Amino acid sequence: MQKVDVSVVRKFLPDRFVIGLLLMIVAAWLKPGIGMGEGTVNLGSVIDVGVALIFFFYGLKLNPEKIRAGMSNWQMHTAIQLTTFLIFPLIVLPFYPLLKGTPYEIFWMGMFFLAALPSTVSSSVVMVSIAGGNIPGAIFNASISGIIGIVMTPLWMGIFLASGSGSFDFSSVILQLVTQIILPVAGGLLLHRFWVRWVSRYGRQLALFDKTIILLIVYESFSHSFESGIFSNVRVWVLAGLFGCVVALFFVVFGLTGWLAHRLRFNREDRITLLFCGSKKSLVHGSVFASVLFAGISGSGIFLLPIMIYHAFQLFYISLVARKAGAEVFSGSF
Repeated sequence: MQKVDVSVVRKFLPDRFVIGLLLMIVAAWLKPGIGMGEGTVNLGSVIDVGVALIFFFYGLKLNPEKIRAGMSNWQMHTAIQLTTFLIFPLIVLPFYPLLKGTPYEIFWMGMFFLAALPSTVSSSVVMVSIAGGNIPGAIFNASISGIIGIVMTPLWMGIFLASGSGSFDFSSVILQLVTQIILPVAGGLLLHRFWVRWVSRYGRQLALFDKTIILLIVYESFSHSFESGIFSNVRVWVLAGLFGCVVALFFVVFGLTGWLAHRLRFNREDRITLLFCGSKKSLVHGSVFASVLFAGISGSGIFLLPIMIYHAFQLFYISLVARKAGAEVFSGSF
């Protein structure tokens, strides 16, 4: 009897974190509202503290010297950041007039939220490394993308949240962004040289902490959505359509980044870096931004659906592309 190659089977299994996200949605559906009352330990307070710590640790990981050193390749950096924060939103933006005022407007908002998010950090660097791309460039762009996103994502979303919801208080959102995100990042940067060894030593534990807070955010968001009945009238074909739109957005941007890299005549390493960093979006930032921007909005779970779908699909597809690129002699396809 032929033995099954465990590595091959493992390659096609879902990511454990993706499974955890699905379990949180199921838990929110079966038992919404756990820890969300007036008890001693409130889930919202735990998430608020967790979000601040995530960005404090993010600041600790940023190396100011490496960021300054990585600024020389300005053409690649500009292409990646423009793709992330301009091209992505501009692809989704034209569909707003078609869906404005319809029951599907909230799904468009979720898609636009996905488009306005920064790129990932760790997975971008790992995939670029596997494919044989420009690793220092990937580290610089992944790091700087998170910093730019602290400003750009709320600015993009504020345009539509402020006009579409009379209860949206932009000043309170700015205050939360400052106290929960900007100040912790600044504090981490200031303490980087003192705590960098500690961060390196406990990197795996910090990654686990990040994922735990994200899972709690997903549970809280979907609890609010299920309790308000926002999903009761959502049909399966609508969710299937959302999945198709997310995947289509990925391939459109992936194709555009490939075309742009070719037009700018990037070398192989820079083309791979633009492809991988420019087409990825961060679930970490998406989850923590959602906990601030959409606090108190009944359909907050829907805002997270597109980025969750995108996260799972980008991990699957780009990991396949990265392995292929790293295994073969480069033939000009990137």
